[in-house]
Amino acid sequence: MSDVTGVESSIGHLYQTNRQPAVEENNEMGRDVFLELLTVQMQNQDPLSPQDNTEFVAQLAQFTQVESLAQLSGSFDDFTSAFMSSQALEASSLVGTSVTVPASHTLLPPDGIISGSVTLPASTSELAINVYDTNGSLIDTIPAGEQSQGELVFRWDGQFAEVNGELLDWQSSNEQVPHGEYHFVVTATIDGEASQLDTALSANVNSVTINGDGELTLNLAGIGAYNVNDVVQFN
Repeated sequence: MSDVTGVESSIGHLYQTNRQPAVEENNEMGRDVFLELLTVQMQNQDPLSPQDNTEFVAQLAQFTQVESLAQLSGSFDDFTSAFMSSQALEASSLVGTSVTVPASHTLLPPDGIISGSVTLPASTSELAINVYDTNGSLIDTIPAGEQSQGELVFRWDGQFAEVNGELLDWQSSNEQVPHGEYHFVVTATIDGEASQLDTALSANVNSVTINGDGELTLNLAGIGAYNVNDVVQFN
């Protein structure tokens, strides 16, 4: 009986000594106290009548599972950190480049070119690209004539224009316009009716931000913020 009493006394002493730290510290501290208690029990139990260790073994398995989950969580955090670093590297490489996004206005850079595109739902007998300044004044109309169904790509440098890779032979109504923001309205005559088409325009990437989920937001010159998933083309 003295051995059993000694075990209970030792365990009770360890419990009183370590109870508060085990509550205040993390699971790692609780595991250490548990192992110390298990060691004391094994040292003081009657070898002719050993106690049932089923509960202790079950608790040990639980601590091992918790530790494995903690290690897995740490590995996931490392993966997340590496992913964010990769996203940051990708983001930095986009700054200074040009992308095409769904938009009707954009910035003509100094000595630069605006690229744009529209999708024709059917062939058109007459397509026109109208360019407006920030005051809403029409500064130029680019006649593109007959065009087939599908995507049409245009480029404009502030004076001359090209459609689907061909330089248009027409007299612009203006001299070279200054760099700045311009608004584009593309109209097409389809089956005798005039329709306005949705445009996608190019813009330079001024900066990139990354949110908590790792998504990239592009801050585009003359257009504003766009999610990278909305980019039609990386130019």
